[in-house]
Amino acid sequence: MKNIAILDTSICSSNLGDQIIMDAVEKHLNHLFNGDFYIKISTHDVISKSSYKWIQNSDYAMVGGTNLLSSNMNYYNQWKINLIDSFFIKNIILMGVGWWQYQEKPNLYTQLLYHRILHKNYLHSVRDEYTKKQLESIGFKNVINTACPTMWGLTEEHCADIPRKKTDSVLVTFTEYNQKKEADIKLIEILKDNYKNIYFWIQQPKDYDYMYNIYGNQVIYVKPSLQALDEVLKIELDYIGTRLHAGIRALQHKKRSLILAVDNRAIEISKTTNLPVLQRNDWEGIKTWIKSDRATPIQLPWDNINQWKQQF
Repeated sequence: MKNIAILDTSICSSNLGDQIIMDAVEKHLNHLFNGDFYIKISTHDVISKSSYKWIQNSDYAMVGGTNLLSSNMNYYNQWKINLIDSFFIKNIILMGVGWWQYQEKPNLYTQLLYHRILHKNYLHSVRDEYTKKQLESIGFKNVINTACPTMWGLTEEHCADIPRKKTDSVLVTFTEYNQKKEADIKLIEILKDNYKNIYFWIQQPKDYDYMYNIYGNQVIYVKPSLQALDEVLKIELDYIGTRLHAGIRALQHKKRSLILAVDNRAIEISKTTNLPVLQRNDWEGIKTWIKSDRATPIQLPWDNINQWKQQF
């Protein structure tokens, strides 16, 4: 029996999108390491001595998804590690990890940190070409673009079952850390003109108050849990929103989905996967998409995905 350390990006995170990511990460790891022993370790909180022990004694240590990497880890680090930690943890393997925003080449502190903690032999899985190029710029050659693990189930057969035309209802999300009230009000006005029912998923703590101040009780609020999201995705509806992984979760449930980009993540993933993405203020594009009759032909780098899996 192998011991697998999972550096879990959903622990100590207020963003329920991280639960969507880890749900997919665990699903694919369970397929690879069926019957093995797992221990979860937080990435969003400082690492403990017991976590050091589990990572050191594990056969594999995987860090799962989200935009965890950045160019200035001594200034901004969602992944709460530092150079002291690098004396105790090594050989971490990336699984569908992305880069935080568009940034310059990683600084010397960050380069040293990544070279000390990341595995030098196993292939690292990143979710877009931008992240791959950032790591390659500091000397990593063992990096491949696999897209996000949340997308690995979006096969051609799966996507063929996604409806082509609009329904009467729509699920919308907004982004807590990138609120633009004028743009979000404009989006709601467009949705009011095209849908009978508007559902709103509360993905972070401030989402409810933000939406209530815009639209009051005229939307149907979906409780802040992954289970509640999955329940509403059982009904016939479209998804239109600024939350990347809520949109991918809708695609997992075979819902017609449009993701509105607020940063680099959706844009970079869409460049190589054909993920349905528009800029958040592309009003004519949004209206056209709502009224259009189109398929959802997701394209995934299956050779890279299989190569990453087969190394184990």
